[in-house]
Amino acid sequence: MSKTLDNSDNLINPDDRPGSKRKYVNLSAPSGIGDNGSELMTESEVIQFLRIPEISNSKDYHNVIENLKRVRGLPRIHICRKALYPKKAVLEWVERQIGAGK
Repeated sequence: MSKTLDNSDNLINPDDRPGSKRKYVNLSAPSGIGDNGSELMTESEVIQFLRIPEISNSKDYHNVIENLKRVRGLPRIHICRKALYPKKAVLEWVERQIGAGK
């Protein structure tokens, strides 16, 4: 039994027999997933988000991020051995860094 996508991004069972209980599977993410508050950024995106090129004299911005992770506790998660940075957590981290600098 093969499955295809319809225009509403739902998975459809192509042999739609009347009375079949398994016609559609909703592919939309649960609420809260994919909202701006839970957006995940890659390392290059977090470099731009934190404006590292504008404020750092480093030739390798990866080293700046590594230092922020090690010394300042820059929040991240790992998926498939890749570090991803939740935008909301990074914003909260920035606020804590501002408070710590007073």
